[in-house]
Amino acid sequence: MSPVVLVPLLPLLASLIVLVGDEGSRNLRAKIAAFPIYATFLGAIATLWLVATEGPITIRFYDPASLATLAFPIGFYIDRLSAVMMVLIAGVGTVIFTYSIGHMYQDLHDRRFLALIGLTISVLLCMVSSVNLMMLFLVWQVISCLLYLLAHNHSHEATRKGAVRTFTLLRVGDVAFLSGIVLAYQLYGTLEFQPLFAKAAESPVMLSPWPGIEIGGTTGIALLLFIGAMSKSAQFPLFIWLPGYLYAPTPATALLHAGIINAGGFLINRLAPLFGLSPTTLHVALVVGALTAILGATMMLVQNDIKNTLGFSTIGQMGYMIMECGLGAFSLAVFHLIAHGLFKATMFLNSGNVIHKARQEPAFPHADPHAEEQEFSRLTWFTGFATTLLIPLLILLVTHGVLHIPLLESQGTVIFLFFIWVTSSQAILTLIRLPADSPRDPRRAAHPPAGIARDRDLPVFYLGHVLSSHLDPYPPPRRRVLEGLRGDVADPALRRVCLSVRRRVLHRLPLSESGGGGGLFPRGGAPQLAL
Repeated sequence: MSPVVLVPLLPLLASLIVLVGDEGSRNLRAKIAAFPIYATFLGAIATLWLVATEGPITIRFYDPASLATLAFPIGFYIDRLSAVMMVLIAGVGTVIFTYSIGHMYQDLHDRRFLALIGLTISVLLCMVSSVNLMMLFLVWQVISCLLYLLAHNHSHEATRKGAVRTFTLLRVGDVAFLSGIVLAYQLYGTLEFQPLFAKAAESPVMLSPWPGIEIGGTTGIALLLFIGAMSKSAQFPLFIWLPGYLYAPTPATALLHAGIINAGGFLINRLAPLFGLSPTTLHVALVVGALTAILGATMMLVQNDIKNTLGFSTIGQMGYMIMECGLGAFSLAVFHLIAHGLFKATMFLNSGNVIHKARQEPAFPHADPHAEEQEFSRLTWFTGFATTLLIPLLILLVTHGVLHIPLLESQGTVIFLFFIWVTSSQAILTLIRLPADSPRDPRRAAHPPAGIARDRDLPVFYLGHVLSSHLDPYPPPRRRVLEGLRGDVADPALRRVCLSVRRRVLHRLPLSESGGGGGLFPRGGAPQLAL
């Protein structure tokens, strides 16, 4: 049997090392357990090289014909897509496991948490190397259970509720996923990837779910499988479980946003030949992805919590990825998946550093008061940002001949560069919103601003006023509102409403609060708007 089998199994060894033993040696065993994780990463790189030079690897643990009870083979099928995903999962998992050793050092449940991290890495590696659709579904279910266990904390109400909501909502997509598998087996008699693609292309089948309505068999299968991918990748309207998961420990959220949530994108790319036979499903994916991208990017801009901001950023990025699949740019979606995994792991792990060292609170922006830690924070953000821009592109160029992505020889380069710009823009915006300079006014430190920083509020406000001036069909009322924001309205009732709006927009205060500014500006220090 090929030694490639050891790659998904080594993280299980790390979990066993962490769990077995007494409490006195748990820290030492946690450090020893990191070595199998390192070996997993090296093995994933060796697997990628082996697949690139010798072709796909198929490993079966038994012959289905010899067993009457198990009709589906269990094993591994590793092609270029699987190998690249294994390198990504093992690399990000290595960083997260190493980070978790120090992050959970004084936690009473650190052994359980580290064991779950190792088990999750192993299950993710098995998912991307599944030999058929049924095995992929079974591993998919294990990942859903691990999501619940990683987030669950019986002593924290919000964490417990978030874990239960995650577990419940993921079942919706899993029912559709299983229905798609049953339909595929009923129509084509196989769940092996390559035979399934060939039969779906050679023998189109029509379905009639209701009288007078007919859809293609591949369309029905692809739509059901797409709903399963929607739930795992937090697509609209099945995204509401992801914000509740942010109460989990920082390494768990990093592993979710850098690895687990990519499962939906991987499923679509693994079944790309099947999805390509259903233009209807691709159109649905395009619309759902566009709505999710707009929703995630919009919600990200109004959050005042680091993890919430990154969480909605992930929703937006997953929307971009699904939209790319809807456009048929599956290879571009793979690149986006790699870039997002590296970028988001860096962001989440560093957000934990900011929360613990700077303020012990998740609100931002507020910098570390110590100069040496400021320099370290700036270096960390710069390194992560440079990694986001350079390493994924370097991976793409180096593996150009391995993955056979014809971006450099086709017009798709324009689309490719456009999505790079979109992804980088979100990264730049997030970095700008986390300044490294200490607050110059202690009153601002006592009342940290939320949302977008002050020096970007007024330009956005003016820009919206200028761009909407020729679109507003009712200029007089709008003019009265703008005058009210200056405090120039004579009508007492309208003046009170306008002042409340001004406090809400410029001071970040609730509407019921009657005091002066406390968020973006010192009390009494709000600038007058010359509109």
